[in-house]
Amino acid sequence: MTVQAIAAGSERRIWAFIVGVISVTIGVLLHLPMVWMARDMGYHMAGMPMDDGMVAGMGLIVAGIGVAAYGLLPKGVSQQLAASSELVVAAPEDAPLSWRHWRLMAVLVVALIIDIMKPASLGFAIPGMIGEYGVPRETVSLVPFFALVGTVVGSFLWGVVADIYGRKASIMLSAVMFVGTSICGAMPSLAWNVGMCFLMGAAAGGMLPVTYALLAEMMPSRHRGWSLVLVGGLGAVGGYAAASLIAAWLEPIFSWRILWLANLPSGLLLVALGAFIPESAKFLMARGRTAEAQRIMARFGSSVHRRPSAGAIPAHRAAKAPATTAKLIALSLTAICWGLVNFGLLLWLPVELVARGYSMEVSSRLLAASALIALPTVFLVAWIYSAWSTKKSVLASIAVTLLGLAGVLWLALTRGASPVLPVALLIVGSNGIIAMILPYCAESFPLRIRGRATGWVAACSKLGGVFAQALAILAIIPTLAVSALMIAVPTALSLILVARHGRETRGSDLRDLDPDGHVFDKAGL
Repeated sequence: MTVQAIAAGSERRIWAFIVGVISVTIGVLLHLPMVWMARDMGYHMAGMPMDDGMVAGMGLIVAGIGVAAYGLLPKGVSQQLAASSELVVAAPEDAPLSWRHWRLMAVLVVALIIDIMKPASLGFAIPGMIGEYGVPRETVSLVPFFALVGTVVGSFLWGVVADIYGRKASIMLSAVMFVGTSICGAMPSLAWNVGMCFLMGAAAGGMLPVTYALLAEMMPSRHRGWSLVLVGGLGAVGGYAAASLIAAWLEPIFSWRILWLANLPSGLLLVALGAFIPESAKFLMARGRTAEAQRIMARFGSSVHRRPSAGAIPAHRAAKAPATTAKLIALSLTAICWGLVNFGLLLWLPVELVARGYSMEVSSRLLAASALIALPTVFLVAWIYSAWSTKKSVLASIAVTLLGLAGVLWLALTRGASPVLPVALLIVGSNGIIAMILPYCAESFPLRIRGRATGWVAACSKLGGVFAQALAILAIIPTLAVSALMIAVPTALSLILVARHGRETRGSDLRDLDPDGHVFDKAGL
C-alpha cells in the first residue's frame, strides 16, 4: 500500500472535539455545588450521598470524552496503521533552531508540569484522606497503587494512539480525560477515589513518552539530546514544585480535595495550548495530506522517509543481542529505582514528616523549598548531557540520587534534622534520571526496537512505584531508614550496570545503530 492511496476524508472533526470539551467541563462543574456545601465541615464529604447533579455530571463527562475522541480519531484505522508503519520522521542533523522550536518546547514543558503534578500530589493527599475517611494508611495506599497501575496502562495505551492517530491527538485526548478526572476531589467515598485515580493515571501515563516522540521528530538532531533533557527535567521538577506549592498554599484552606480539583483549570489550560502543538507529520502523510505535512516539516526542518524493507538489511550488521539485552536490563533497573524513589519514598515523606510532628502545611513548604532548590539544576543537567557526556551524565544523576538516599538515612536517624537538603538531592538526582533516561534509551537502541525498548523502560519507571505501594497495601511499609537502605542497594547496582553496559551517545549518528541505518538516506517518498 502506498501512502498516497489513503483517502484524505474522514479527518478530525474540530466541532466534535469542542463539544466534548464543553460537555466534560460542565460535568465537572456539576460536582462543585456539593463540594461547596461541605465548606463549613472543612470540606469533609465522607458519607455524603451523591445528588442528581453529580450523577448527571458523570454522564456528561463519559459522553464528552467519547465525543472528543470521535472528533480527534478519524476512520480508517487499518489503513492508517499500515501507512504509518512505512514512515519515519526525522530532523536534519544541522537544522537551525527557530522560535517555533522554542515555543514547542515551552508548551511541552507546561504539558509535563501539569501531567507530573498529579502523581506528585498523591503524597500530599494521603494524610488528609486518612483523617477524613478514618481508615489506616494501608487502605489509603490503594489510591496511589491504582493511580500508578493506571499510568502503566496509559504508557502502553497512549503510545499506540500516538503512533496511529498522531502525537497531537494523543496529548489532546489525554488532556480532556485529565479534566474529567478532577471530580476525584468531589468523591464522597474512598472507593470512588480509587477508581477515579486509576483513570487519572491512565490519562496521564503516556504524556512523557509521547512528548519525547514529538520532540524527537521536530528538534534538529544536534539539539535533540539537551532539548529532550531540558523539557523532561523542567517538567519533572516543575510538576513536583507545583504539587507541593498547591499543598502548601491551598490545602490548608480547601483540604486535600483541591489537589484533584486543580485538574480542571490545568487540564483546560493544556487543551488551550494545543493550538501551539503542531500536527504530527507522520499522521498527515499517512492520511494522504502530503502538502500540509510538508508545510509543517518545513517550519521545523524535519523530513519524512519510507522505511526500507527487511531485504535491504545487510546480515553482517545485525544487532548483537547479548549486548542489547544487558543494556536494556541496566536501564530498566535504573528506571525501577527511580520509581521506588519518586512513587515510594517521596510519596511516603509527607506522612513521615507529619508523624514526626510537622504540620501538613510546614512539611509541604519544606518539600516545596526542596523542589525550588532543585529547579535551577535542570539547566545544568541539560548542558552536561549535551556538552560533556551522555553516559557520564546518567551515571552522575544516579550517584546524586544515592547521596540523597544517604541524606534520607541521616534524616531518619537524626532527631530534628531538616529534610530540605536530603530531599533536594533526591529531587535533583531522580529528576536528572527521568529527564535523561528516556532520551538516552532512545539514543542507545536500533530503530527497529527503539520504540519498544523506550516504552519498556518508561513502564519500568512506573513499576517501581507499583511495587512500593503494594508493600504499603500489605501493611509492610518499612521505616524511613530501612526504605532508604532498600532502595540504595538496587540503585548502586544500577550504577554499576550502566557504567559497564551503557554506551556514549554524544556526537554519534543514530543510524550507525541500525543494520539498515544509512539506507534511509536513499529512501525518499
